[in-house]
Amino acid sequence: MRHPTDFILIQFALDAPAATDLAEASARFCAESEVPIRLHRLAWSPQNRTAYWYGRLPTRAHLDDSVLPPWAAAWARVCAGARDIRVSRLEKVFDIKGHSSAETPACHYVVEMDPDTGWMPEIARWYDTEHMPGLAAVPGCVHALRMLNHDHGPLSLACYDLTTRQTLDSPPWLAVRGTAWSDITRPHFTHTKRTMFDVIA
Repeated sequence: MRHPTDFILIQFALDAPAATDLAEASARFCAESEVPIRLHRLAWSPQNRTAYWYGRLPTRAHLDDSVLPPWAAAWARVCAGARDIRVSRLEKVFDIKGHSSAETPACHYVVEMDPDTGWMPEIARWYDTEHMPGLAAVPGCVHALRMLNHDHGPLSLACYDLTTRQTLDSPPWLAVRGTAWSDITRPHFTHTKRTMFDVIA
């Protein structure tokens, strides 16, 4: 089945990443890909020993799932030590620069979830009109991006590039998280995963 695709996401287990090795693997992967693609973000979680590689397509494409196995095989070939590789097509639904967009992110925070049945329209409105614009405006937020994962759920993938992990505990961030609308929508998240990554590239 074809899906609108703005990014691809490669999720994989990795024990001890070397930034230079990952940069070389990323460059080789992009150069060898039959679909034009370039690195958007590469991040690693020390706690989970997992990495997320995001590649951006030059323009939105409607890609068939037949592209996924070759991409997974290509990543296994160029990235030594990568295990449990999963490749997904991501559709961009929200994208905004943050308050600290001029700074270099050190952290990449991801919230993944599936909405309860029938709740996606309300959750999307909350994300797009209150939650993500509010968090993007917090000092320390470099960029906010939300995508739909069409292959390996959870479905919704909300990503925040941050200057420091402490941004999540700052009073402005907590104020945005603590709104009345947030209290209505958040209980309808299922299969929720919250992961803090270190930015590699």
